[in-house]
Amino acid sequence: MGLTEDKAAIRKAAFAARKAAFDLDAGGASGLLSSVLAGYRGVPVSGYMPIRSEIDPLPAMAEAAAHGPVGVPVIRAAGQPLVFSIWTLDAEMAEGPFGAQVPAVEDLMQPEIVIVPLVAFTRAGARLGYGGGFYDRTLEQLRAERATLAIGFAYGAQQVQDLPVEPTDQPLDMIVTDTEIIEV
Repeated sequence: MGLTEDKAAIRKAAFAARKAAFDLDAGGASGLLSSVLAGYRGVPVSGYMPIRSEIDPLPAMAEAAAHGPVGVPVIRAAGQPLVFSIWTLDAEMAEGPFGAQVPAVEDLMQPEIVIVPLVAFTRAGARLGYGGGFYDRTLEQLRAERATLAIGFAYGAQQVQDLPVEPTDQPLDMIVTDTEIIEV
């Protein structure tokens, strides 16, 4: 099996595990993420607007927004890095690419902490996303300009033993799940 087939098989199993964890989520899954972000008050953060069965970072983002700028990713085009627009709890949102909500009024910012949604992850900081490479390109660009902390956010059920890693894959610095904080 080639790398693409490996990733497709892992992605399929990870989606099923994530959906099962999502179905059991009674809320409060972002508590540990809030505790991590509390140590970085005022530092520009990007979160994400959850889609499908992604773990919900919005409560942690709302807390962080009380202390500093919080943005969400905006997809400009395939093959391009993400940009980030300021988000607030009461911001008017509009439909963006892939069904993710984006602020209706764009106000760009540059995060120093990026909360990354995951399909699967390893304890060593490898991640599997949806396959578009958006976060890899974005983290590479941000890290070339300044130290940028990449925090993967996922259900513990999304952890896998091993993932195929490509040279363009950007590692996570930390993974926060619904049950633990994993320092990479």
